[in-house]
Amino acid sequence: MLLFGIGWGCLTMITAGQIAGHFVSERGKVLTIERLNVAGYRSIREANLPLKKVNLIVGANGSGKTNLYRSLFLLHAAADGRLARSIAEEGGMESVLWAGRRRKGPVLVKLSVELEKLAYELSFGLPVPGMSAFNFDPCIKTEKAWLLLDKRRVCVLDRTNATATARDADGNRVLFPHALSPSESVLSELREPARFPELSALRQEFLGWRFYHQFRTDADSPLRQPQIGVRTPALAHDGHDLAAALQTILEIGDREALELAISQAFPNSELVIDTSTQQFSFFLRLPGIQRPFSQRELSDGTLHYLALAAAMLSPRPPALLAINEPETSLHSELYPAVAELMARASESSQFWVTTHSESLSQLMEQKTKMKSIRLSKIDGETRIDGHGILGEIE
Repeated sequence: MLLFGIGWGCLTMITAGQIAGHFVSERGKVLTIERLNVAGYRSIREANLPLKKVNLIVGANGSGKTNLYRSLFLLHAAADGRLARSIAEEGGMESVLWAGRRRKGPVLVKLSVELEKLAYELSFGLPVPGMSAFNFDPCIKTEKAWLLLDKRRVCVLDRTNATATARDADGNRVLFPHALSPSESVLSELREPARFPELSALRQEFLGWRFYHQFRTDADSPLRQPQIGVRTPALAHDGHDLAAALQTILEIGDREALELAISQAFPNSELVIDTSTQQFSFFLRLPGIQRPFSQRELSDGTLHYLALAAAMLSPRPPALLAINEPETSLHSELYPAVAELMARASESSQFWVTTHSESLSQLMEQKTKMKSIRLSKIDGETRIDGHGILGEIE
C-alpha cells in the first residue's frame, strides 16, 4: 500500500511497511525533547525553544519561568485526561490566555513539542458561549501528531474540534473510533494502543515525564506525617510518600549516593527510617544532639532537601525530570549539595529546572557545562535572552 505523508511543506510517498518497521525499531527507546513551542499562554506570546539534555531556566520572580515549566506540564496532563482540571487549577481559561496585544484571529493557546522521532501540537481556547454551562473549560480546536522519518513528517493524528483521523498500525488513515471530549486530548481517549502504536508511544512518553512544582513544609504538610509504607521507586509529586521513597532508595537504589547527599548537606548526620509499623516515618540524627529529630521537627529547608534527594535519586528515573524552583526554603549553604544531586539526575534523565537563584544556576553550569536559558519580562511579555521578539533564535 502506498501512502502520502506530509513532509516539510511537500507530499512524500511512503509505504505502510516503512512506518511500521521504523516504529518497531524505536519502540522502548526514551525519546528526548528537542524543541518546545509555546504561544498565547499567560505571559508567553510566542516562544520557540530548542532543548538540550540539561535545561536551566533562570529569571527573576514574575519573568515567566513557571509558565514555561507549566506548558510542559499541560502536555503531560493532556495525555492523562487532566487538561481541563489543570487549567481550572490555574484559574480557568480566561486566566491562562495571553492578555497582551493580539494579532487577528481567535485567541488560542498553542503548545507543541518535537521529540527525536515524534512531534505533537495542541491548540485550545474558549468554548462557544451558550453551548454548555462549562464556559471556562478549555475547548480543543486542533490536535496533530507526526512520525518523523528522516526529513519527512508523516501525519498520524489530525483533529479539528470533535473530529479526528489517525493512522493505524497498518498505515491506514481511519476515523478515530471513540467519542472525544471537547476539553481533553485524543491521547487520553486511547483504548486500543496496539491499533494506534505511534499515538500510544507518544502518550507513554508524556506520561513518563515527572514534575515537582513544590513541596509543602508547613506543620500540616504530608511530608511531616507518617504514611503507610509501600515500595516507592518514584516520589509522589507532593512528597507524601517520602519515608517509603527514601527506604526504597536504600534497598534497591543508589544507597551510596543518598548517604553522600546527606553527608554533604548535613555532615556527620544519619538518616533513620522507622519501618517497625505499617506506617513509615523517618528521623535525622544530628551531631551533638542526644536524640534524633523526627520529620515533624525538621526545619523546612532540611525537609525540602530530603524530598529533593528522594526525587532526584529515584531508582526509576523518568525520561524528563522537571523541578520548579528547588531552592525554595533552602539556605545557600545547601546549594552545592543540591547542584550535585541535579547533575547526577541529569545523567539518566533529560533535566529541566527553573530557578531565580544566580548562585545555584552558576553551580549547575559549572557541573554540567551547560549554559542557562535566561528570561526577562518586557511590557508584560516573557522574553528569552538572545532570542528575537517572538522567541525565535536571532
